[in-house]
Amino acid sequence: MLSKLDLHGSSVDIVRQCGPALSDVIHSKFGCVATFDGVDFGQQKKPTVAPQKRFESTLRTGVKVSVWKADLTNCPVEAVVNAANERLEHYGGLALALSNAGGSQIQKESRDIIKKSGVLSTGDAVVTGAGSLTCKMIIHAVGPYLPTHASTSELIQAERLLMKAIHNILDRVKENKLKSVAIPAVSSGLFHYPVPQCADAIVTAVKCYYEKSSGHQPNEILLVNHDEPTVKEMERACRQILGSQQSYSQATGGVSRGDAKTSTPTVQMGNVRLTLKLGKIEEQQTAVIVNTIGSKFDRNLSSGVVSRAILQKAGDKLQKEMHNASVTEYVIITSGQRLQCNEVYHTFCPTKGMYAYQEAAAQEFLFKSVLECLWLAASKSHKSIAFPAIGTGALGFSKKEVAQIMSQAVADFAQKITKKMEVYFVIFPSDIDTFKAFEEKIRFFQPKPSHPNITPGPEPEGRGNFPSSRDPTPRISLSGRSYDAEREAEQWLRGILFESLGSYTICNNFILHLGEKEQLQLSQLMEKYPISIEESFETGRASIIVQGKSTVDVAVAGLQVEAQLINIQREFVEEEKRAIFKLISQDVAFERKTVDGSSKEFSDRMSAFKHLGLRLVKVDRVENASLEKLFELKKEQLGCFKPQKMFQCIPAQFFDMVSHVGFHAEYAPPDDPAYGEGIYFASSPKKAMEVWKEPNKEYLHFVEAEVLTGNSTAGQRDLILPPLVGKDPLKMYDSVSGPEISVIFSGYQALPKYIITCRSEK
Repeated sequence: MLSKLDLHGSSVDIVRQCGPALSDVIHSKFGCVATFDGVDFGQQKKPTVAPQKRFESTLRTGVKVSVWKADLTNCPVEAVVNAANERLEHYGGLALALSNAGGSQIQKESRDIIKKSGVLSTGDAVVTGAGSLTCKMIIHAVGPYLPTHASTSELIQAERLLMKAIHNILDRVKENKLKSVAIPAVSSGLFHYPVPQCADAIVTAVKCYYEKSSGHQPNEILLVNHDEPTVKEMERACRQILGSQQSYSQATGGVSRGDAKTSTPTVQMGNVRLTLKLGKIEEQQTAVIVNTIGSKFDRNLSSGVVSRAILQKAGDKLQKEMHNASVTEYVIITSGQRLQCNEVYHTFCPTKGMYAYQEAAAQEFLFKSVLECLWLAASKSHKSIAFPAIGTGALGFSKKEVAQIMSQAVADFAQKITKKMEVYFVIFPSDIDTFKAFEEKIRFFQPKPSHPNITPGPEPEGRGNFPSSRDPTPRISLSGRSYDAEREAEQWLRGILFESLGSYTICNNFILHLGEKEQLQLSQLMEKYPISIEESFETGRASIIVQGKSTVDVAVAGLQVEAQLINIQREFVEEEKRAIFKLISQDVAFERKTVDGSSKEFSDRMSAFKHLGLRLVKVDRVENASLEKLFELKKEQLGCFKPQKMFQCIPAQFFDMVSHVGFHAEYAPPDDPAYGEGIYFASSPKKAMEVWKEPNKEYLHFVEAEVLTGNSTAGQRDLILPPLVGKDPLKMYDSVSGPEISVIFSGYQALPKYIITCRSEK
């Protein structure tokens, strides 16, 4: 299946500004993979990475392990590893890059595997062809997914699963007698695995595997990533775990330390003199040295490259002082101990996320933290301060971003400060790329930017964003499991891209899960764009309305809110999976198998929809052993062994969630929650259409379920639990009811059996 939607006018701008977020939302809502042609994504359109070897070591068994900064889509190896999801839908990150570069055959083969063998489990690794890539095959590995702020126990469990994935990758290498394989930082990025721990787990797994494995061994394992922070962490992990046998840090076009030192740009901004220099931050002789840490709650100085260097130079007393040090909004203040400074300002910044609203929040935080360091130093009459390049490591900022943000903060400070101050940006000697990025930005502030020795900067934003006459027509292509999925995705897209007209409404009860962090992000969206965002909750349904004069601003902001909700839903599923595991000590996995249209199973479902003006398009049978086990336990607990067949009408975006972790009230709030705030079911499809009105919808989706209603009583508005049976405070009814309606308050009382897609013929 493939559906194409041509873009024109403002729709090109919308897609250009939030293509990756849009791709993620489309996949989550409709199970479709979106690819984009003829759209320049600006900062995301990167030149090919020139291959750079950073490290090499040979294991005792003779297998060579190397670290590379390179483009995995063009890597001269026999196999590359894709960081895949459980359904092998290649809709984002590295998976999308490989799929786009290798052609549609990769996605087709991936879907064939899922159709034949079912959804993969975390830690699994399977092989497909590589399409038009230069390698022979792709090994698709499912790494663990982590919530944004994972606990220690979650990291420990994820480490086990990530090492399992690496072992399975290497098993595929052995089975196919491959001579070389390129492995990226599986589970980092979209799956939120912290890069330092990810690097440690991968390198450890490779080392352990070849210490114990026999039989075929490859010539070389290449650890390949294209972003500098990840490459550095891989190099560090290899040095610590494998031993530093050979370093290639200055390979391929590097600049020697001596050469770089010949340039020390300085610019005077009012009373502030800003100097860029190569050096080690811990060796600076300024009044204040700035350090970077993970957060104000994590004061361990032994993690992070800059922190470790400062701790080693300052001594252990700095760590002890750190635990009790005072903290401002952005800075923890300590003495310098054995450093050659009076104070150390330990600043922190959040990791830059996938989407524009996350990027904006992190950029603003970094800007304000630099500004606060400067004003703190000024308030204490310090005359000099030295900064490292904050955020270019595991936080995910690009070098140019950091250079721009930090330089602008100094420029803003310089406009207001009345005292003289020396500010230094200190770049590690071998990090020439970062030095060049800062050099370019600092020279922008020179009073004579037209000096012949200064290379002209990049063209202003807004130029070069439109395709030339030779570029392909701007277009979104949608590839889904079925025609109806593609059709729904296309209709939804048309509404956003061509019909929004300054207003975008999102109806989704996961809006109720927005926390303080998410509310802050909504506020930041309103600061960034000339829009208003209004939340409402009426008759049991939550919605967000984004409004503004610009169609582009409204659509871009609305899509970022959608992406925010997708992340909340993913974390909700992960929490539910952990809760289920605690109850039955069983990992949660599911399959949806399409029922043959000529079978009795299909015709039996069809009979329930006769005379409703609906035509059955597809019936999927849901198989989930964990939910079945919980359902059986609930039967015994309630003493109810005769479930009723009932129906819900739900949006397509909740198919996977209901199949994965069962029923929850957020998926399908009724139009009128007249019988309580629980999970509603209707006795027939006809009644379901009354409970969940979906006017003018071409496709309707129903879940057929077995429901344990047990001992039931009449429902009433605002019930959050079933009422008591008599006066016993420990005995409640099992459910409540209305005419042809049952309401349960525990999702484990219902078991999804079929997901039924119908098309309206009216």
